[in-house]
Amino acid sequence: MLHGRQRAPDLRDSAVSVSDKIEPSLAAVRVCRISGSGQAVQPDVLAVEEPLEIRLGCDVDGRRVHRAVSITMRTPGHDLELAVGFLFTEGILTEREQVESMRACGGGNVARVDLRPGIARDLTRLERHSYVSSSCGVCGKASLKAVRVCSRTRLREGRPVIEAAVIHRVPETLRAAQAVFDRTGGLHAAALFDTEGNLLCLREDIGRHNAMDKLIGAQFLAGRTPLLNDVLLVSGRVSFELVQKAAVAGVPILAAVGAPSSLAVDLAREHGLTVLGFVREDRFNIYTEADRIRFEPSATTLSIDSKTRTPLSVV
Repeated sequence: MLHGRQRAPDLRDSAVSVSDKIEPSLAAVRVCRISGSGQAVQPDVLAVEEPLEIRLGCDVDGRRVHRAVSITMRTPGHDLELAVGFLFTEGILTEREQVESMRACGGGNVARVDLRPGIARDLTRLERHSYVSSSCGVCGKASLKAVRVCSRTRLREGRPVIEAAVIHRVPETLRAAQAVFDRTGGLHAAALFDTEGNLLCLREDIGRHNAMDKLIGAQFLAGRTPLLNDVLLVSGRVSFELVQKAAVAGVPILAAVGAPSSLAVDLAREHGLTVLGFVREDRFNIYTEADRIRFEPSATTLSIDSKTRTPLSVV
């Protein structure tokens, strides 16, 4: 029988290395699990986080240059979609036909996108003081002016319309499709649905902005943007940056499991974009443009803001 304080297991050999990657997005590790019955060293799986350099090839002053425009911390997978989605939502790309080629290089941690000859771009607006962390995509911007991106798409007022009951269902559909999250519990997700609640596309990443860039990049490359008839659901909160990316992609309805920020709501109102927060199977909040949500009066309790007459919550 042991007396006194037990010594924790030695985990010095549990450090993750490249050789421990069991898939591009997954790494094996040993952990010490503590429970009421004691402690034990067991295998576990982590989401991989690695830097990705996004390089752009384009014509500047009549000559071809290749320049690193961003380094973002991401979960490997769909890297070219991430690069294209980033360039599109930053206003560098506007049409699929502008892309001449894409390829991964630098051992897989560099994504290079080359524009067709004759397409010149001003890269100064992408200047950053530092890399982009997995938690924030605009924090490295060199100026306040560089934060704002102009949307070329005008959303249709009151369109599309989606049933509140469909909004209640989509979080469970998203959760069931999160394969890497199921194994790690450590990734954000962005999912695209039609107004019937059918899942069209889902991407996961350790960074919420990366997950959205991957999804939007996939739709851009498929020629589906602007996404004027779709609903975008994210697994976390809604920031200014996510609203901006959604607006550039022409998304009319942005829903989230978490809450939006004040600036996100202001920007959504400016673009006429519907923002939903705290989306659950039994409730959600509407922050802007409620006309796109159709309610079943007999089954819905609606809270109304007395000043703006905007629905605040749906139960």
